[in-house]
Amino acid sequence: MTSFPDREAGSTVAPFILNRWSPRAFAPDEITQKELLTILDAGRWAPSAYNAQPWRFIYARRNTPSWERFLSWLIPFNRAWAENASAIVYIASRTVTDSARTGEPVDAPSHAFDAGAASVLIQLQANQNGWHTHPVSGFDKELAHVGLEFPEDHVVHAAIIIGHRGPVSQLPENLQEREKPSTRLPLDALASEDRFIPPTAGS
Repeated sequence: MTSFPDREAGSTVAPFILNRWSPRAFAPDEITQKELLTILDAGRWAPSAYNAQPWRFIYARRNTPSWERFLSWLIPFNRAWAENASAIVYIASRTVTDSARTGEPVDAPSHAFDAGAASVLIQLQANQNGWHTHPVSGFDKELAHVGLEFPEDHVVHAAIIIGHRGPVSQLPENLQEREKPSTRLPLDALASEDRFIPPTAGS
């Protein structure tokens, strides 16, 4: 696990959260299925409405038959750096849940929120295990939906790129400058008591 002691110095946020960031320079290392499943297992433990667990994780590992197919759905910008990674995990969720009363499918309004919670746990576990992740939304969602053979009541939200860090020099010059943990808006621009307060200019 990498450490960034100067990121938000003095913060009371747990280091395992502050140490997570999203690089693009990956080394072309392989990841075993056991290693990857250990990471994905963390996603199972996310909270979800009525414990419906709507999330689904569909993955491909480097140097396996599905690798190129999973890469092909990424937009060219993302594929250019993701092709050096070790795994791609597409995160999806079921948009309905089975009614406890009738057994019939009913809308699941929080399915995307729940899948996002699972995604965060996967990323944190990966970092704890010595891997890095970069979640992306830049991919052809229709092609991925069809290619992953999801039924109509599922939606694909994002892809998580997983790998070990590689040399920054492999990235285009404009991306090399961005290959570092990013900052965040101050908390007072995001949290307010009692009611929504628009952020002030410059915050």
